[in-house]
Amino acid sequence: MFSKLKAAFGRLAGGGGAQAEAAVAAEAVEYKGYRIVPAPYKSSGQYQTAGTIEKDFPDGPKSHRFIRAETHPSLDDAIGFATTKAKQIIDQQGDRLFS
Repeated sequence: MFSKLKAAFGRLAGGGGAQAEAAVAAEAVEYKGYRIVPAPYKSSGQYQTAGTIEKDFPDGPKSHRFIRAETHPSLDDAIGFATTKAKQIIDQQGDRLFS
């Protein structure tokens, strides 16, 4: 568990893990004025839940990257779950997620 958290934080800080492969960006999904871009990446033979939530504001677009601990055996499962998780984040946090 600790190694997964360490690897996730390393990727957020700009490093890459030897076991992690580049994120696969899926087609964007519109939801309540936000764009959800699922971007799971392969880690230890599974796909890690990750993506970006974007929204256009008068002062320009803003984005929020998220990574979650859940892993999935297939890319399609990871994309579907990342989309569901992003919708949940939007419903819970709304625009506060960009502050």
